[in-house]
Amino acid sequence: MLPSAIRRHSSKLAYQAGITLTRSFSLSASCSPDVLFKSAIATRSFSTNPKKGGSEFIFSRLVDESKVTPLIAKLQQECWDGYVATGRGCHTLFQLVDTNSSGSITFAELRFFLENVRESDINPEAKKQLLSAAHDHMITFPEFQAWLIRATKVDPGLKNTFAAEHYHASIGSSHAETEHSWNKHTMSQNLRRMQYAVRGEVVIRADAMAAEGRKIIYTNIGNPHAVGQKPITYYRQVLSLCDLPPECGVDNPTVASGFPADVVERARELRAAIGDAGTGAYTNSQGIGKFRNDVAQFISARDGHISLPSNIFLTNGASSAIEFVLTGLIGGNRDAIMIPIPQYPIYSAIISRLGARQVGYYLDEDKGWAITERELEQRRTAAVERDGLDIRALTLINPGNPTGQVLSREDLEVICKFCAKHDIVLLADEVYQRNI
Repeated sequence: MLPSAIRRHSSKLAYQAGITLTRSFSLSASCSPDVLFKSAIATRSFSTNPKKGGSEFIFSRLVDESKVTPLIAKLQQECWDGYVATGRGCHTLFQLVDTNSSGSITFAELRFFLENVRESDINPEAKKQLLSAAHDHMITFPEFQAWLIRATKVDPGLKNTFAAEHYHASIGSSHAETEHSWNKHTMSQNLRRMQYAVRGEVVIRADAMAAEGRKIIYTNIGNPHAVGQKPITYYRQVLSLCDLPPECGVDNPTVASGFPADVVERARELRAAIGDAGTGAYTNSQGIGKFRNDVAQFISARDGHISLPSNIFLTNGASSAIEFVLTGLIGGNRDAIMIPIPQYPIYSAIISRLGARQVGYYLDEDKGWAITERELEQRRTAAVERDGLDIRALTLINPGNPTGQVLSREDLEVICKFCAKHDIVLLADEVYQRNI
């Protein structure tokens, strides 16, 4: 068995890197080559806290030094997977790459690391930039950490340069450049690399132009009212009566003069379901029972099959629902979600923040943004067999956002059969079904 101290260091490494090394292996002559390979590393003791400075980095060669190098490569790959999935363990990864424990990474160490991790995980442009930098100087931890963000972004070309240029103006000129405990190095790295183009640089620049008096038409999000679609009066009137205190609304003697009779009747029905506390109080976690009953009836009438209120969750907008579902689905370092391209960027943003991978399937513009079985199968095969990903779910947006197409029955059948065939959860985003 490995000495207890060695097992402790292995467990610490596994915990910090997001990997699992739970078994101890016998070093007897009866061990298989695979067991000896997994046992080749005997000791690696280090601090995972950058503030403690430096790391003690010791490898015991045992009998066969040739088995140490492949194990380092395996640990680097597993630690990399853990970082991409969680945004944590970047210091541990740095120490694994810094094989001579010098406190910085040489070109040779960097090249060895980049050869070990999956090429599909790293943005090629970021890879070139780091290799070029390593030719000129040793790579320090802050530089390596910043590079990890660029290397694992879905689209490294999206940069908020306008906000960066106007940073000091936004916080005030008296602000002192002080490194606080919560900073870009200690914050959630998944959040740091998350991108949400809908609220990105173009919109920030548009806001600045609007502040200068320019007329701007915003088309960055699905916001029908902002571009001229009139709200449905009935909904607004019912909501207003639900929000108003009864004496000012449904129970006011003059309510009939300001609101149609069907609006008043519906508001009273909903207020009875909400209860005396009104709309400002907390409700059942899934939503008010009466409302879920109404949703279930709507789905049954629309789709022709039974819908159970107990299976319905009401959320504060679609984005909250997307985040809840994806949070429940994503559990492993190699989990992935298939999303349409083009897509509503909330999916890629949340997938990135939760540490999963996105696998895009492309809509065929020449066929009215249709979905083909061949495209789905090719993208899945590449993700599973080439990149080693586990496809957890597929997102269907219908009507399309931002494309606006309504999928045919044939397209829907292709998607449903594909998901059933590969045991993939189907997420149906039908937010705009009443707008088209």
